[in-house]
Formats: sequence, C-alpha cells, structure tokens
Amino acid sequence: MSFKSTFEKYDWDILEKEIYTYSSEDVKQVLQKEKIDLEDFKILISPAAKPFIEEMAQRSSAITKKRFGNTMQMYVPMYLSNECQNICTYCGFSMTNKIPRKTLTDAEILKEVKHIKNLGYDHILLVTGEANRTVGVSYLKNAIELIKKHFSNISIEVQPLDQEEYEELVAEGLYAVLVYQETYHKATYKEHHPKGKKSNFDYRLDTPDRLGKAGVHKIGIGALFGLEDWRVDSFYTALHLKYLQKTYWKTKYSISFPRLRPHEGEVQPKVEMTDADLVQLICAYRLLDEDVELSMSTRESQLFRNNIIKLGITSISAESKTNPGGYSVEPQSLEQFEISDERSTAEVANMIKSQGYEVVWKDWDKSFV
Repeated sequence: MSFKSTFEKYDWDILEKEIYTYSSEDVKQVLQKEKIDLEDFKILISPAAKPFIEEMAQRSSAITKKRFGNTMQMYVPMYLSNECQNICTYCGFSMTNKIPRKTLTDAEILKEVKHIKNLGYDHILLVTGEANRTVGVSYLKNAIELIKKHFSNISIEVQPLDQEEYEELVAEGLYAVLVYQETYHKATYKEHHPKGKKSNFDYRLDTPDRLGKAGVHKIGIGALFGLEDWRVDSFYTALHLKYLQKTYWKTKYSISFPRLRPHEGEVQPKVEMTDADLVQLICAYRLLDEDVELSMSTRESQLFRNNIIKLGITSISAESKTNPGGYSVEPQSLEQFEISDERSTAEVANMIKSQGYEVVWKDWDKSFV
C-alpha cells in the first residue's frame, strides 16, 4: 500500500476544471465552516477565493498563533555537494550544466558547521544533488556522524532512498527528510526530468511512504511552483499530506512553497504564481490543517517575507547559501538557484523579534522525540 493508490483515484484535468468553476458563494459557504476538508480546500485555492484573502489571512493568523504561539523557527541549509546524475531542466545542478562540481570533505564539512553554529543555529538541513555514487548513504552517514554532536536536529534534502537506507540514517541520528514531488502532473514531470533516477515518477511519489515506514520523525513535502498549474499541484500536495497523516500518524509534517527562481539553464514558469496567490495558498493550507508546519525560504523577497510572518508561516530560513561550501569554503561557486532575501541571520532574527515573535533556533519537537 502507498499513496499511489490514492493518487490514481484523481484526474488532473477534472480537478483543474473543478477548481476554476467555483463561485464566490462556494467560498462564502466554506468560510462559514469551523472545519475545512479537502473539497473545501479546492474552493479556497480557486480564483473565486481571491476577494476573500483578507478574511482567510485573519483566520489563518489566529489559528497559527493558537497552535504555535508567538514563535518562529529559523533554519539554514548546508549544501554538501552539487554533484548530480539527473537532468532537471530547472536546476543549476543538472547533469547537463557544464559547471565545476564540488563535494565537501570532512574538514570542509566541519568548517561549514563552525560557521553555521556561530550564526546561532542549533539544527541544520543537509542538501546534496542526486548522485548516489558520490553522495550515497555511506557519505550521508559519515556526514551525520561528523555533525550530530554539534546540532540538536539534523534534516536532509537529498536523493530519494530505499526504506532500509532511511532506517540506517535514522539509527545514525537523522531527524527529518524533505522530498518534493516537484509536480504531480506525470507528463510534465517527465518533460522536466528526462534522464536519471529522478525520472522515475512513481519511485519519487512513494518516497514519503518509505520515510513513514522507516520511522523518520518529520517529513517535508511540496511542489515546485511554475512547472504546472500551482492550484492543482497544491491540491495533490494537500491530498498527499492527509494520506500521510492518516497512515503514519506518529510523524510530523511540513510543507514548503518554492517558486521557480533564476538558475543556470533557465526554464520560465508555465503558470505565474503571484505574491497574492502565494498568500492565498498559505492561508488555505493553514485553514485545512492547524498542525502542519509551513516553511518559507530565502527564494522570496525581503518585503514578502516580512509581511508573511504573521499569516501562517512557522519556519523561515536566513542567510542561505545554495552552493557547497558557500558559507566558508567556496563562497563564489555556482549556486543551485539565486536567493532573493540576502539579509544576514541577525537581521532576519531582529525583524522577527520586531513583530513580537520569539526566534526558535532548533526544531521544537526534539524534546518530544
């Protein structure tokens, strides 16, 4: 059993048609409800809900404050390698891009760790390209072994692995895994992933199931907005979330909201997602689920991130470097994508505090694990 059986019950084209035919009356009826379900979620992400964003935002803010209090978790990614065996049309690390490749040594990992610790962080997200021969399970186990005494929590965003491999990493100290489907539209997925292990849509789709079975404490999911219609992709992400919560009920979950950013080998967004669209989506997710963590990266602008703090987001990154060794080893090497908010960790922390929030430097679930 996996999410695939649930996924196959839905048709992309039918969902898209439904989402674009809802009326303002449909939205009003949903907003009168105390509990929102998946059918309601479709209505809240529809064009018909645009005039109701303010009402949705106020409700989202109240729910988030009730559940998470006046806290904002800060996180930072640490890129270990830009080696990749996949062709992904939208990524700077794609195998077809003729760029210098770099994988951090033990000494370089520890140098990056020292820099990140000095910024104040007590948990870390390890990121690599998808290159099993270079940064496979043995490399990741070694990296976790080197790092775990320095941080309360370790998360990874790497190539999908088998269940047994995740179990090995959990035993080593792994806490959370982020894995994004990119798009739930199979034909579009294949178009943007023509070669490499990542071209296997079904294997990637089943990754969160393998994570749940392996006992990973927290799973992050999401779609890359711009490859397909963001509304339909967001419904499938919500569908995936609800399936996972029901099936692996002991696990925590997070959702991220990456929009296509400039990179080496550019792909223009198929469907534009405006700032207002993104606010609408964040609020819709919060109305659907008060427990899911909602994360915002430095892909977004300083102004947008300042204004989104109180509307449903629970974690935010700062001073991110998307290249291996970017903090202290090789700051000028190629980034996976360009960041937009280039403020320092201290500046972002001060912005959060100025809005009446307490900054949380580690994953707040650690004490309950």
